[in-house]
Amino acid sequence: MLEYILIIAAGFLGGMLNAVAGGGSFITLPALIFVGVPPVMANATGTAALLPGYIASAWRFRKDIKFPANLSFKTLSTISILGGSLGATILLFTSEQVFSSLIPWLILIATLLFIIGPRLLPKKQETDNDTLAKQTNHNKSKVTAFLVMFFVCAYGGYFNGGLGIILLAALALLGQTNLLGMNGIKNYVSALLTAIAVLVYASGGVIEYKFLVIMGLAAIVGGYVGAALAYRIPQNIMRGFIITIGWIMSAVFFLR
Repeated sequence: MLEYILIIAAGFLGGMLNAVAGGGSFITLPALIFVGVPPVMANATGTAALLPGYIASAWRFRKDIKFPANLSFKTLSTISILGGSLGATILLFTSEQVFSSLIPWLILIATLLFIIGPRLLPKKQETDNDTLAKQTNHNKSKVTAFLVMFFVCAYGGYFNGGLGIILLAALALLGQTNLLGMNGIKNYVSALLTAIAVLVYASGGVIEYKFLVIMGLAAIVGGYVGAALAYRIPQNIMRGFIITIGWIMSAVFFLR
């Protein structure tokens, strides 16, 4: 009974955090490992459980979505599918020992990227009357956006922990500043690449179905609640809270 209470709480909090600013797997992954699920299977199961929460929160943010660097809906969807498939396939060929040793580093990198992402945001030029320069910069930004998003989606397919944080950092680097709109993109991309990754995980037999359904239902409720709260909580508080979780989870896994 205590195991299921922990799983329900982790699913709810994980779904809520993903809706607000990411980092839900910082809760679900250690919870599943704590109840005895092997690391690779815990990562795959937690990813699958958080999928409904991604969908629910993406729907809640649908009116605020603005695509980065003029990437179209079709292009961003293609990037999410290809990247998610690649990352999930790599996970299937990763041993439990290797994956366990990578967990604290992956969480630490995700947290650091979330911290420095907004600070690396390129400053807008005061004046720019050169049409050719504008077009060149536009083309470069579109190529950069494609590569950045593909790499992040591959990461998400491999390790869902910190995916939301890295997506928000990537969107900040690509010029987005509105956290509500960024959350909309984050949740849409997360839902799509996670759906593809889960299909790959299922085909590889690395999902623990014992906890999947109950954690997934809790994540749906948490995802919608978190999306509603995101409109009321100041952005600096949201960022600070996620950064704190990142530091704590990274330290816990390094010590472990």
